Amino acid sequence: MSHVGVGEVGVLVVHGFTGNPGSMRGLANAFVEAGFHVEMPQLAGHGTDIQDMLPTGWADWTRDADAAYATLCQRANKIVVAGLSMGGSITLWMAAQHPEVQGIVCVNPATMPLPDELMQVVQGMLDAGEVQVEAIGSDIADPAVVELAYQATPLAPLMSFQKDGLVPLSQRYGAITVPLLLFTSTQDHVVAPSDSDALAAAYGGAVERVILERSYHVATQDYDREIIFEKSVDFVRKMTA
Repeated sequence: MSHVGVGEVGVLVVHGFTGNPGSMRGLANAFVEAGFHVEMPQLAGHGTDIQDMLPTGWADWTRDADAAYATLCQRANKIVVAGLSMGGSITLWMAAQHPEVQGIVCVNPATMPLPDELMQVVQGMLDAGEVQVEAIGSDIADPAVVELAYQATPLAPLMSFQKDGLVPLSQRYGAITVPLLLFTSTQDHVVAPSDSDALAAAYGGAVERVILERSYHVATQDYDREIIFEKSVDFVRKMTA
């Protein structure tokens, strides 16, 4: 999704691991309605078939986010980045790479690598020739909503997300000073709320926390989505005023 807004404010919107832009469309539309320029890339290997995701990794997804950021910079000179789950991880990476961004919004971001013993389990499965495990998508409390994510979790991309992404990224939070709006669901069956706690404790910039009591992991499509939309738009306005 690419939207031409008015003025000089732009928002880069990033979806999560095995998901697609659909999980963030409501938030992106809220930014559109506020008049902002918006870029919401579909990350490599996502939103088509899980076979397309198998050869992809952290470098591909961050490249796609970076390219969308460059596109947005052609229309906007005050930019905020917003992401869900792994999209939140990429949002943090963007803030580390581009300290000129005005602010970032993270919704249930993955921030800490899996424990070593779990990494060894995943590596063992890969070594045994296994390609994927059960799905992590559509962790949503609202029974009327389903996230259209892949029906399985590809192991090699998961390993890249951990080793190439979260392991080095988790060492950088103290050096990031861009203001952060952090949404955390109290019940998250994909990314533990402790990931948000660890980020808030280590973060080098100002942190505004919003606790979501009614939503699960994909909070942008869940009961608290309007809270996320409203507070995120307000945050972008405040950061770019």
